[in-house]
Amino acid sequence: MQNDIFNCVIKATGATDLELVERIQELWSGYGVILRYRLIGSTISTVVVKHVRLTDGGNHPRGWNTDLGHQRKLRSYKVETAWYNNWAHHCSKECRVPHCLAIEQRDSETLIVLEDLDSEGFPNRREVVSEREITACLNWLAWFHATFMGSDPEGLWPQGTYWHLETRPDELEALNDPALKHAAYRIDRLLRDCRYRTLVHGDAKLANFCFSHDGNNVAAVDFQYVGGGCGMKDLAYFIGSCLGDDDCERLESWLLNTYFTTLQKALAVCKPQIDFEAVEMEWRKLYPYAWTDFHRFLKGWSPGHWKLNTYSERIARGVIRQLS
Repeated sequence: MQNDIFNCVIKATGATDLELVERIQELWSGYGVILRYRLIGSTISTVVVKHVRLTDGGNHPRGWNTDLGHQRKLRSYKVETAWYNNWAHHCSKECRVPHCLAIEQRDSETLIVLEDLDSEGFPNRREVVSEREITACLNWLAWFHATFMGSDPEGLWPQGTYWHLETRPDELEALNDPALKHAAYRIDRLLRDCRYRTLVHGDAKLANFCFSHDGNNVAAVDFQYVGGGCGMKDLAYFIGSCLGDDDCERLESWLLNTYFTTLQKALAVCKPQIDFEAVEMEWRKLYPYAWTDFHRFLKGWSPGHWKLNTYSERIARGVIRQLS
């Protein structure tokens, strides 16, 4: 496949040659690799190549090596190619994503050649974030959700996110929490059938945001699980990916208010016909349900996970009480 990568990148960029700079990371469960190449003889200095090898998977780090999981992965890469082919160009600078330069598919392998966000002003990754950087991510999510509010997710997941109930029956079966297990389908239905649907990123964790030097702006990557749904699923998942127990509790009002303030501005630009107050009213009520939905998945998938904290438990117990 090395010749295929060479030919694909050369054709897409007009370069005369290229050299491998680094292996950025292995794809989850061993399904391929992400590579950075330096270009010679092109106006583009570097590109990132996502090389997917669908026959190489099956090394799940937590042991969930099932055919259902494999099929989910296969579909996720088809969704990502559909995203870059048909959807990504709708994203503005306020919800920046990498430009796709080429997609090539052969047998069980796929090459996605992407703009290198590092060289486009987003070189930083964060494991710990300040209020400024959290705000940048919340703003990105709000603009993304506003941009695609009311969109039919054609070619994407009908229900976005990698943890939604339809694709996670094994994790539900493994869940050792009878009350949460009993509530799972009602929670899923409430989120699925919400009136105001948009596209959700589906894996909006901190690791998938690339930051500008000053931390004021971000771009996002990894669109394998983009699809229809309630924006609160992205919001709850993002917050849980970067804040601990105490901060989730302490900053809850500020986080929600920051997101909705930007969503109001973004909807006024992107979808002025949509009633922001109605969206906010519905989505604020669904925020704890979105949090509990991911909590349900995580508790069945990895019962000892660090994200299973007292804040998550408190939110989940409150939702269960409301439903009963």
